[in-house]
Amino acid sequence: MAFTRATGKHRAPGRMTRRSANIASVATLTATGVIGTLASPALAAEAGATLAQEAAPAAPVRAIVIDDSLAAKIDAQADAQRLAAQKAAKAKAEAAARAKAEAKRKAEARAKEAREAEERAARAAERKRLNAYRLPVAGSSVTTGYRTGGALWSSGSHSGVDFRATSGTSVVAVGAGTVVEAGWGGAYGNNVVIRMNDGTYTQYGHLSSVGVNVGQGVSPGTSIGFSGSTGNSTGPHLHFEARTSAEYGTDIDPVAYLRSHGVGV
Repeated sequence: MAFTRATGKHRAPGRMTRRSANIASVATLTATGVIGTLASPALAAEAGATLAQEAAPAAPVRAIVIDDSLAAKIDAQADAQRLAAQKAAKAKAEAAARAKAEAKRKAEARAKEAREAEERAARAAERKRLNAYRLPVAGSSVTTGYRTGGALWSSGSHSGVDFRATSGTSVVAVGAGTVVEAGWGGAYGNNVVIRMNDGTYTQYGHLSSVGVNVGQGVSPGTSIGFSGSTGNSTGPHLHFEARTSAEYGTDIDPVAYLRSHGVGV
C-alpha cells in the first residue's frame, strides 16, 4: 500500500527547537510527578539544573570608561617617570664624570709629586757634587808638607804643600768656585787662584799652562791647567795652597783643609 504526503519542505526540528521541546516535556513530566516516580533521582537533578541554568539571566558585561581627567593623570605619571629616569641617568653620568676627573686629578698630583721629588733629588745631587772636594792631582800624594822650613821660601817656610806630578799632568779645581787670578804669579810661575763657594781661596802654582780665565766658574774636578816647573821651582810638581783671603800670608794648612771637606790625603 502506498503512502503519500503533502508537498512542501519538511525538516527535522533544529537543535534549539528539540532542546526547548525536551525542556518543555521534562517540565510537564516534572509537574505531573512522572519524573519523580519513573526517573531516577540523578536524572531529576540534572533536569532541574538544566532548567535553572536556562532560566538564569546572563551576567552583565562592565564597560571601562576612561574620562579625560584620568587620562591626564596617567600621562602626567608617565611624564614624571620619564623625567625621573632622565634625572637618574644624568646624575649617574655626572657622578662618573666627577669620578673620572678626580682620578685624573690624583694621577696628575702623583705625577707632580714624582717630578718634584726627582727635581729635589737632582738638586741634592748637584749640591753634593758642588760641595764635594777632591785632590788637585788625581791619585797623587804630598811630597813637601805645610810649614816645612828652608831657604827655598822667602818667608822661611813652605806656605802650602807640594803634590807629586810629572810635567803635563792635569790639575783640577778641588771644589766649586770662581777664578780670581789666572796667569803669571811671580815666584809661583803660572798659577790659578780660585775663590771657593765657602769663602776660602785655593792656589795652584808652577803650572806649565793655564786653562781657565778670570771670572770663570768651576766645579769640583774642572781642569784648570797642567803641572809643570815654572817660577821658583826645582822640578815638576804642583804647589797647592789654601787661604782665608786672596792675600799672601793668610794661608792655612792645605791638608787639614782638604780633610775637612772629606778628601783623603
